[in-house]
Amino acid sequence: MAGNPRGARLVVRVLWAMSEKHRLPWHRVISSKGIVSLPGEGGALQRRLLEQEGVEFDPDGRLSLVRFRWLG
Repeated sequence: MAGNPRGARLVVRVLWAMSEKHRLPWHRVISSKGIVSLPGEGGALQRRLLEQEGVEFDPDGRLSLVRFRWLG
């Protein structure tokens, strides 16, 4: 929505860097494709945190954007 194809990744990294001090929900930012965009351990942690909140992923690692009210 911000007009930057890599915008979700940038927002997540900024929020993650600030989350310890400010307790920001960085893990709730996902790509417009409905996937976790962070690679490696950060992405695995993000997915675990989302799943702990009840977010379900399909077998391809996507979540339903419509279900979580993103209209695109």
